[in-house]
Amino acid sequence: MTEKEQTRRQFLQVAGIGAAASLAGASSCSTQVRGSASRRQGKTPFELGLASYTLRKFKLDETLAMTRRLDLKYICFKSFHLELDSTQAEIEAAVAKVKEAGLTLYGGGVISMKTEPDVHRAFDYAKAAGMKVIIGVPAPELLPLVNRKVKQYDIKVAIHNHGPTDKIYPTPGSAYEKIKHLDKRIGLCNDIGHTQRAGVDPSVSAKKYADRLLDVHIKDVSAAAAEGHGVEIGRGVIDIPKFLKTLLKIKYSGIVSFEYEKDAEDPLAGLAESVGYVRGVLAAIS
Repeated sequence: MTEKEQTRRQFLQVAGIGAAASLAGASSCSTQVRGSASRRQGKTPFELGLASYTLRKFKLDETLAMTRRLDLKYICFKSFHLELDSTQAEIEAAVAKVKEAGLTLYGGGVISMKTEPDVHRAFDYAKAAGMKVIIGVPAPELLPLVNRKVKQYDIKVAIHNHGPTDKIYPTPGSAYEKIKHLDKRIGLCNDIGHTQRAGVDPSVSAKKYADRLLDVHIKDVSAAAAEGHGVEIGRGVIDIPKFLKTLLKIKYSGIVSFEYEKDAEDPLAGLAESVGYVRGVLAAIS
């Protein structure tokens, strides 16, 4: 067994078993293990959440139920779960379901903004749903408009990087260069999988652009190259303990949302393993 495998096993013993047990319906065991992890884990300045793209094949009710099952409290909606052109009544109904499930709808995205109407729609949508942040991909020429809307609505915009195939925002650094002179409520959503695939260490990126880090999509990938694909957290090439230590060091206070892209038709086991691994790391380092 390699050192990495041994470390991973230790992290999973702290919290991953609890996540797996919840899927088997072993609620008492799950609660006991999570409680043990909570006692060992100091309070972090950030919270764990879910990017609902993870559950893109599932309806809203199922998505909320699975999020609760994993004991995640925060959720960011992709349009699969709340369409961008939803009516006020539809938005209110969805928000009510989120509250009833005991969750917080903190954001929406990833939302593409290629035209001025796209920008206006994104902000109206976020405001109607009570979202605090838009995870977005605004065209660079629209950034002055985004800057004005941020000031008008007091809603943050976190620009999401999409890796080596993205010609506009492949890395957090490429986005930072375009927004560094704008309102500080315009920042970054560091998708660490895409960052790693672009050949950039997510930990180095998070530290370098800490002043604009507004959101995180946490995941793991099979290779630090364009052909890398999503895997369960802890099974790939990203140094997750290093990344989480970096977030603690920079006092990141936003949401760290799981975006598990593997196994779209049946993601819960891999997602639970990923959640458990991250909780185990936090329990060990904080």
